[in-house]
Amino acid sequence: MRIVALEEHYTVPRIVAGISPDVVAQRGFPTDPNFRWAQTLKRNELADLGPARLADMDESGITVQVLSVAGPGADLVPGQAGIDLARAYNDALAEACARHPTRYRGFAHLPMLAPEAAATELERTVTQLGFHGVLVNGPTDGLFLDDPQFEPILARAAALDVPIYLHPGIPAPEVRAAYYDGLPGNFSFTLALSAWGWHYDTAVHVLRLALSGALDRHPGLKIVVGHMGEALPFMLDRIDETTTIQAKSLLRRSVRQTIVDQVWITTSGFFTMVPFMAALMTFGVDRIMFSVDYPFASNARARAFLDTLPVSPPDRAKIAHGNADVLLRLPG
Repeated sequence: MRIVALEEHYTVPRIVAGISPDVVAQRGFPTDPNFRWAQTLKRNELADLGPARLADMDESGITVQVLSVAGPGADLVPGQAGIDLARAYNDALAEACARHPTRYRGFAHLPMLAPEAAATELERTVTQLGFHGVLVNGPTDGLFLDDPQFEPILARAAALDVPIYLHPGIPAPEVRAAYYDGLPGNFSFTLALSAWGWHYDTAVHVLRLALSGALDRHPGLKIVVGHMGEALPFMLDRIDETTTIQAKSLLRRSVRQTIVDQVWITTSGFFTMVPFMAALMTFGVDRIMFSVDYPFASNARARAFLDTLPVSPPDRAKIAHGNADVLLRLPG
């Protein structure tokens, strides 16, 4: 069975080395080594776009990885330096995809602090490099994509008919201080990121796009979120119930309908049945796509989970590759 994985990460050490630690610190990205996970704990796996990664994919029967940059990246770097950095990342990924055209595909990495340039770079990656969308790592300088300054990116993605994958980013320093600091051991770090904060921060990102009217303005815009929907399947009915009255006067659709219409979800990093069943019952099988979150999650565990899903063979094929093939217009 063909299997496409959408939330799979890479980095290029020589490009990361060009990001000034001062710029990273100024933009609120912690300099504590614990937060530099992308360049420490999984550095070798992230940097490998050759035999080792392909062998791991082959062992679990993963046909295609749609690759995206693991931070820190160009979204932290202002001005021309950020624009150049994003272009370098995208060119490096395009070269890897050209070497292995049946195994790797790409999501664009954008200089988010320069939205007009980001929109231009998105178009270049789609029309010239053959990429299939863009992955955005959380808020940019504390602002979500509903902020008016990011309108060029939303409009260009809609015009190109490619999805925006909303990926978690490091929560803002003020949020970390108020909500997560002061816990023993490494609990503050874990709670702020992978145990809780990442996922609810991303859910807020989606909800702001819906509640602000941004998705109404761009009804053709397609959004993807990972981690079995970032808690939205569990909360969506409650959100809809409590926003119904205002939504009737401020939005074209209910919040639930807006999100179900324009959001797809992936299984990245979530390999248990309860969240899957919530996702299936809320979004339906046509909006769920397989992902691993490689190298931060195991290809083997993700594949084993896919094989045990309580769905029909045609629906398993939709989740494994069919939905992604259609949404991203992937070559067969």
